[in-house]
Amino acid sequence: MTSPPLGSLRRWWHTPRIRSYLITTVLAGVGFAAGLGVGAWTRACAGNACPSIARMGVYDPDQASKVYAADGRLVTDLGLQRRTVVPLERISPAVVAAFLVTEDKRFYQHHGVDWVRFASAVRSYVVGAFTGRKAQGGSTITMQLAGNLWPQDLNRQDLSVKRKLREIRVALEIEREYPKNKILELYLNQIDLGNRAFGVETAAQRYFGKPASELNVAEAATLAALPKAPSKYNPRKNPHLAVARRNVILGLMHEAGLLTAEETEQWQAYPLLLSSRSDFSEVAPYFVEYVRQQLAPRFGSDLYTAGLRIYTTLDLDIQQAAERALAQQLEDIENGKYGAYPRATYAQYLEKRGDEDPLATQSPYLQGLAVVLEAKTGAIRALVGGRDYQDSKYNRAVQALRQPGSTFKPFVYSAAIRAGYPWSMLLVDEPISVQLDPNQPPWEPQNYDNKFEGKMTLRQGFYESRNIIAIKLGMELGPEAVISEATRFGISAQKIPPYPSIYIGSADVIPLELIAAYSAFANLGERSVPIAIDHVEDRQGNIVWRPRPRTEEVMSATQAWLMNDGLRDVVRRGTAAASVGAKFSVPTGGKTGTTNDGTDVWFVGFTPDLVAGIWIGMDKPEKIKADAQGGRLAAPAWTAMMKDVYDRRPTPPDWVRPDSITFAEIDNTTGYKFTPFCPQSTHAIEWYQPGTEPKEFCPVHNVLLTPGANPLTQQRPK
Repeated sequence: MTSPPLGSLRRWWHTPRIRSYLITTVLAGVGFAAGLGVGAWTRACAGNACPSIARMGVYDPDQASKVYAADGRLVTDLGLQRRTVVPLERISPAVVAAFLVTEDKRFYQHHGVDWVRFASAVRSYVVGAFTGRKAQGGSTITMQLAGNLWPQDLNRQDLSVKRKLREIRVALEIEREYPKNKILELYLNQIDLGNRAFGVETAAQRYFGKPASELNVAEAATLAALPKAPSKYNPRKNPHLAVARRNVILGLMHEAGLLTAEETEQWQAYPLLLSSRSDFSEVAPYFVEYVRQQLAPRFGSDLYTAGLRIYTTLDLDIQQAAERALAQQLEDIENGKYGAYPRATYAQYLEKRGDEDPLATQSPYLQGLAVVLEAKTGAIRALVGGRDYQDSKYNRAVQALRQPGSTFKPFVYSAAIRAGYPWSMLLVDEPISVQLDPNQPPWEPQNYDNKFEGKMTLRQGFYESRNIIAIKLGMELGPEAVISEATRFGISAQKIPPYPSIYIGSADVIPLELIAAYSAFANLGERSVPIAIDHVEDRQGNIVWRPRPRTEEVMSATQAWLMNDGLRDVVRRGTAAASVGAKFSVPTGGKTGTTNDGTDVWFVGFTPDLVAGIWIGMDKPEKIKADAQGGRLAAPAWTAMMKDVYDRRPTPPDWVRPDSITFAEIDNTTGYKFTPFCPQSTHAIEWYQPGTEPKEFCPVHNVLLTPGANPLTQQRPK
């Protein structure tokens, strides 16, 4: 079909009837389009579809709460949006310039809509509809603010004309009511800059480890590159793309006359220097979750939106020492350093799991926990609740119930010393049989090595961790006395049944409670309740909550020092001598723990200023491996951790013996006062509470008590 000749068109146009019809049609079309436009404009915000801009006067966006370590270093955020609001004067001029040339170079000339840019965007949209090219954006900073400030109202996923009209209407209203600097300040505090960072202050800290006020030109341009595609130009994920986009923006700053050619070249060559870490969010995840659980009932949704500043007791250096030591020990056990390991390793589990969802609670590989407390205050300096928080968020330090094994024995011996029993009292390590239920076979406990050593002092039975001695002592005292003693130390009594097996640690305990109980031995009588939060501030810096540290005296000074001395003997010559005492020079006491069949291994120890505990085992109680013992598997991790800690911490002074403590030279095979005729090998110096020391000389080796013996010719036994 051919087009009509030009002459024919001219004749049609000069025909009055046709000309009138065409003009009427065009005017009707224009009128109809105008009517549609006016209708759409007036109806754009009908039904309260647009937010009231009055809220901008008191702009108070959701801000994630920040969790800080004890020294003020940022650990992580709690909340969906990481945001810190700062006034415009605390934002580097370079940042302001970079965003203006990138997002809205005529910001200070227009009144909410840049009609030149808007027309260009419309033309781009029309051309793109036919060519497939991506349309250019026409939104000003004010329009972006209108679209982003209340995303729940304006629905950013809606790309319709109606949404654009809403943005324009709200933008024009914003410009009528608020000065340009206020609009710019709001925009720079709410823009999405990737990595869950909202606003330039948070992004500056995340990427460069400095406030927005200290950013240089290259860093400012790097942030200004992000709004176009926050994930694509994330400098941590895609540094090459980020630098390329940054350099484009530096070129725009040069075109705008903000940089000379020489300055532009200099900043384009500037290296991308990101902070080594924006925070410590990979460190102490179990501790952070423990803090969150404590704060959630008190602050509710404000915990995630009100920008609270949570100052905790966490010591990042100690925390990292604990994480390193535990991870290395678990790996060493799995790799056969302590003998053949009979089950799948953590590395094998991860390889087999692949991309599948991790387990919610129990994990099938070797697990562990570590806790370090400040002895005097109970401040939690480190808390490792498991091996891999991403794989299992189950916090074994505060949620698990585990058998403590011999780490429970100090409460039995403490009850005995409270009752006036001396360390020199003798009991016999021998087979015993206890009838607990007439319908069941008698209970016949064993020592770990299945051997019996005969008569020994309580002290020896304690530092050698002989089960029979602890059971006999506990049976003399009675379960009520032992349960009462454990309760004094902060162990939950309802979890301790009145059976003889509790004397060797058969009752489940919460690990944090057990470890914190040892603070009474470190403090010579005063127990400290664990505390994880120092104080909480609102975003203006006002303290809104400060928990009060709690301490409680649970032993007299003499009883506490005697127990402290007994626990130090465990390290000096007992079950932890090789793994702790021989390798760690700081004054130390503690107790190893191993449960039946080697399912749980422990070492809980203390110095004059710190209390710490390590547990290793399977989530589902199973034998770890052959010859699993607390002194062999858990104590080395404790030593490695504490040596790391004290490399950066002064050695505390040793404990001071109270003046009320008395001593006596004894024969440790009889418990009586030593005589010149006792074998030198049985000589020992023992400490006593006043009134509990022996009054009589050893009757076994005293020849004066032997009928017919001549003391002048009697020789000391060898």
